[in-house]
Amino acid sequence: MKILPEWIRGYRKPWLAGDMVAGAIVTVMLIPQSLAYALLAGLPPQMGLYASILPIVAYAWLGSSMTLAVGPVAVASLMTASALQPLATAGSPEYVALAMLLALLSGGMLLVFGALRLGFLAHFLSHPVISGFISGSAILIAVGQLRHLLGVKAGGTHALDSLVNLAHALPHTNLTTLALGGGSLLFLWVARRFLAQWLIRAGLGDKAAELIAKLAPMLAVLVSTALVAWLQLDRSAGVSVVGPVPQGLPAIGMPAIDVGMVSQLWLPALLISLVGFVESVSVAQSLALRRQQRIQPNHELLGLGAANVASALSGGFPVTGGFARSVVNFAAGANTPLAGVIAAALMAVVLAGFTGLFHDLPHAVLAATIIVAVVSLIDLQTLREAWRYDKADALALIATAGGVIGFGVEAGILVGVALSLGTLVWRSSHPHIAVIGRVPGTQHFRNVARHAVQTQPGLAALRVDENLFFANAGVLQDTVEAQLAQQPDARHVLLVFSAVNQVDVTALGVLSEMERSLRQRGVGLLLAEVKGPVWDRLRNTELGQRMAGRVFLSTHEAFDWAGEVHDLREDATAASPEGHPARAHGAL
Repeated sequence: MKILPEWIRGYRKPWLAGDMVAGAIVTVMLIPQSLAYALLAGLPPQMGLYASILPIVAYAWLGSSMTLAVGPVAVASLMTASALQPLATAGSPEYVALAMLLALLSGGMLLVFGALRLGFLAHFLSHPVISGFISGSAILIAVGQLRHLLGVKAGGTHALDSLVNLAHALPHTNLTTLALGGGSLLFLWVARRFLAQWLIRAGLGDKAAELIAKLAPMLAVLVSTALVAWLQLDRSAGVSVVGPVPQGLPAIGMPAIDVGMVSQLWLPALLISLVGFVESVSVAQSLALRRQQRIQPNHELLGLGAANVASALSGGFPVTGGFARSVVNFAAGANTPLAGVIAAALMAVVLAGFTGLFHDLPHAVLAATIIVAVVSLIDLQTLREAWRYDKADALALIATAGGVIGFGVEAGILVGVALSLGTLVWRSSHPHIAVIGRVPGTQHFRNVARHAVQTQPGLAALRVDENLFFANAGVLQDTVEAQLAQQPDARHVLLVFSAVNQVDVTALGVLSEMERSLRQRGVGLLLAEVKGPVWDRLRNTELGQRMAGRVFLSTHEAFDWAGEVHDLREDATAASPEGHPARAHGAL
């Protein structure tokens, strides 16, 4: 068994410069984000820094992405707050312990999923549901941060409640706090939209300009902190600041495990795990493709699981791969996870000796950095595309976002998943069944409603474009009966199974009853293009035995055979395979 990760065993000296530069730049970006996301989760600021050291190292050891930057992210922080606020007071020792327990549960689940090779869970949540969830969460986060911009106390159980409470609290707005927060918000928005373009026009390279623009939050933090310290705005104007941040590296230890709390946290932990995994895999995949690299979803499960366990053991909260940090890490020249390890080491240095610099950091500025970061997550493009292409997916996106905004993160994602699964079942229960005919002069068969085709007298031919199971077997039977009503002279019904990959027990019963009913009326049931795995299961059933000789390798053979048999009622042996070698079934 190879203990060292492949990237360490194959490390090359030319990669070191890029990894060191990327590690330093990501650290500068990570400091304000870590503090801000700890605030968002309702936790002491140092926990955001704790969650940015050992988790990064753990992921570097087991993860498969070369450039994914792991740490606190907005959505996971919101989900943490949503899970813990009903159970304890934000910032209290009990709340902190529960956050660590939540990270431990999430990490444990991810490790189990990875050991069981459940990487396919990355496809469990559809893109519209994830987009709706993240968009709704972004709106909820932005609304929740407005109180910090205004310097007022106005909470709420959901977005509308928060807005109503904010409206009532407006007369108590701290104008100095609003100036700091509003100014930072404006600066960060301008920097995000225009700073890179201005720097490029000034002669800076594209890559350098983009990186500098990404570091605007750190500049906002430095300037605002210096201003508050110089003017003592926390004392003279009542500006809320971070306050003392404990200096020193986090203590390592297992969080307290309360069985009663585990029973209340397992579902939030599962949702955090799934959403974080899907989000991380999406980011990692997109970055890997740019360098013709590949990620391994099962290794991602192990890497993220180890990162969350490491976060729990070192005083942190749930973490996952961050989009913005990963993009910066990639653009800064990171070649391997060593860039993340370097960032973790630099963060440890900050914790060991420089936390005093954060004392006068205004909460309003952290709120501004959060708002600007999450607003970019609102995905209107996917909504527009889904609305044009498939309104059911668009409605699932809207419902998920609305559920998050109106009822909270857990309810929102459950609504989205339920709608996605419901849509899948509804579509499967309404299969497309086409009446087909032969394209003249060919052996191709197409829908009579779409193409000029030739039909076979006495034959009702239908192509089933869906697996057959309990929810749609009755629809097939109704469709066959409706087609026979339109073709009263039909003596054969041909079902083309080219798109059928599975027939369950209920559908088998319906097909068996259909064959028996048709035979009693002098109409024979034929099958064509039945796939090998499907026929392997059908052949030994009573239906399969009755269908012997009437299962065709191709639709063309079935059409030709039906053209030779004019009266199935008079020819009791017409269904026999003897004399008709084309009727011998071949697995497709």
